[in-house]
Amino acid sequence: MSNKIASKPSQIDTKKKSSVREILLSLSAAVVLGWLVLGAQSNLSSAAESHFMGGNPHRGNGDNIRASRLVFPAGVRSNWHTHTIGQLLMVEKGRAVTQSRGGPVLEMHQGDSWYTPSGREHWHGAHPDEELTQLTVSIGSVNWLEGVSDAQYNAERVRP
Repeated sequence: MSNKIASKPSQIDTKKKSSVREILLSLSAAVVLGWLVLGAQSNLSSAAESHFMGGNPHRGNGDNIRASRLVFPAGVRSNWHTHTIGQLLMVEKGRAVTQSRGGPVLEMHQGDSWYTPSGREHWHGAHPDEELTQLTVSIGSVNWLEGVSDAQYNAERVRP
């Protein structure tokens, strides 16, 4: 007869094996996740590349660019002001009223856009009878001036 004694694994050995399994499982999950992320990024790059010919554009410095959607209640308008570099405006909804100093008062409708160059004094706002949603992109700083009088705001309007 053999005097072999069957040994049971100790609790320490079982815990070590469990820890090794958990570490291997975590590493495997990290590798799979990394592979998925890198694959998704390369697909995004490929998709972007497919929309341009001859190369790909890149984003320039946008530190001094502000873009916003402003909702002007009916009759609300800005003060006269200038921009150091310029401003691009577009009527998303409603009607706008705008004027460059010395020029006619313009009435702008949904989808209309206009650019005001650097240093030109102007104002803009909502039509007296209609709320305005305006998309605004401005570059540089704004120099705020005096308010727009009721006479200026209510002057005859023309369509550009």
